[in-house]
Amino acid sequence: MDITGKKILVCDDSVLARKQLMDAVKEVSDGAVFIEGKNGSEAIELYKTEKPDLVFMDIVMPEKDGNAALSEIREFDKDATIIIVSSVGTQEQLKKAIQLGAKDFIQKPFEKNQIKEIIELRLGGKN
Repeated sequence: MDITGKKILVCDDSVLARKQLMDAVKEVSDGAVFIEGKNGSEAIELYKTEKPDLVFMDIVMPEKDGNAALSEIREFDKDATIIIVSSVGTQEQLKKAIQLGAKDFIQKPFEKNQIKEIIELRLGGKN
């Protein structure tokens, strides 16, 4: 699937989690430009400066959690496409993320086909 030129922000405090997600995107599609953040504060700043087409973000992060970042990003851009990718988090946190405007949720560890489906749905990528 060709998503050349599409910007994808991957925000997770774990270097390994960011790499796994970027590798999964690269495996199911071509041409994306990756932007990496390691906490909610960085996610907000990177979103404002880079204007990514898609955001994958963890909930539990230092400085600012994913829900706080999600809320601020959506205030800045009500059309932001943010996908929560998390292994931990209570039902309340997940429910709040959806209420704040997250477009989807992926449980870690994720399957590559989940990433492919999100990209096809959210970026309109075609094989």
